[in-house]
Amino acid sequence: MERHFDQQLGVLRKNLIQMAAVVEMAISNAVKSLKERDSDLAHSVITHDEQVDDLELEIDKQCVDLLALQQPMAVDLRFITSAMKITNNLERMGDLAVNIAERVVPLNQEPQLKPLIDIPMMATIAQTMVKDSIDAFVNKDTSLAQSVYQRDSTVDALNDQIFRELLTYMMEDPGNITRAVHLMFISRHLERIADHATNIAEEVVYIVKAKVVKHRKHGLSAL
Repeated sequence: MERHFDQQLGVLRKNLIQMAAVVEMAISNAVKSLKERDSDLAHSVITHDEQVDDLELEIDKQCVDLLALQQPMAVDLRFITSAMKITNNLERMGDLAVNIAERVVPLNQEPQLKPLIDIPMMATIAQTMVKDSIDAFVNKDTSLAQSVYQRDSTVDALNDQIFRELLTYMMEDPGNITRAVHLMFISRHLERIADHATNIAEEVVYIVKAKVVKHRKHGLSAL
């Protein structure tokens, strides 16, 4: 019975990693569609969102079944309950990748407003945070989880900087408003992706150390 339970946990972990890989690819392709002005790639991100949703439903069912039938304790219980939260964060990241792609499509039909510098930089940091949060989960690495949290403030600062710059473009010429608003939303979506990566990092700490760091003033940096 114990061996069967361990096998079920292994399948759950494998499905989480698979979902994370799909979401990482969606984010990467959404950003790439913006940088390369590739509307076909943007449409591909939008149409493949169902794969993320299906994986979320499958993982949630696995978690509920394990909780109901196996009555896990201690670290296994923390892993299963955290898996449900991680899955939810991954699903939201997938939705945000779709949101970015949906903004890219109309943007690509207009002349480029400005050279893209800060948004790709922000995207690179956010994508690395996503990858590292999942690696921290797989390897139970709380130090890597802490580094994810520390990078969130850099993404927030870039989002604020991009907002101010685009606001200037809008004030200078009303003809810039539509394109600037699309870019503002893309920046905001990337900022939210970084937030969800931070949420996953917090769950890693909970799984490994049984410590809840969510909502604490200094978060993971207090560990």
